[in-house]
Amino acid sequence: MNTSSGSDYGKGIVAGFAATVVLSVIMLMKEAMGLMPELNMIKMLSGMLNGPPAVGWVVHFAIGTLIWGIAFAWLDPYLPGSQWFRGVIFACGAWLIMMVVLMPMAGAGLFGLNLGVMAPVATFVLHCVYGAVLGSVYGALLGRDAPGPGAISRTAA
Repeated sequence: MNTSSGSDYGKGIVAGFAATVVLSVIMLMKEAMGLMPELNMIKMLSGMLNGPPAVGWVVHFAIGTLIWGIAFAWLDPYLPGSQWFRGVIFACGAWLIMMVVLMPMAGAGLFGLNLGVMAPVATFVLHCVYGAVLGSVYGALLGRDAPGPGAISRTAA
C-alpha cells in the first residue's frame, strides 16, 4: 500500500519541474561550451517525433515534470536514505530506462554508445543532478529535513 496522497503527487510535479529546469540549464551550458555536441537530447527527441526543437523541449519537460515527478512521489516512501539520496536512486532507474529504451529508439544505440563512451557517463551524471534536485525539492515541499551530502546532523553528539 502506498502512503502518497494526491497532494504529494502535486508536490512531485513541482519538484519534477524544478529538477527539469536545473537539468535544462546544465544542458544549455553544455551546448554553449561545445561539450559533446553529439549528445543533444532535445535534438534527439524532436528528431524522433519529426518536429522542431520546441517539440523536443515540450517532451523533455513533460517527461521530467509529469512522468518522473509523479513516479517519484509514488515511489518515495519505499526508497531508503535522505530525500536527496532517494532522488538520486530514483534517477538512476530513469537513466537506465533512457539507456535501454530511448537511446536505441533515437538511433544512438544501447546506452547511447553510438555517440561515444562518454555518452552514458555524461547522461548518468546529469541524471544524478536531476535526482538530487528532485528529491531535495520534494522533501522540502513535504516539510522534511533534507540536508545535502556531507551535512552534519544536529542530533549528532
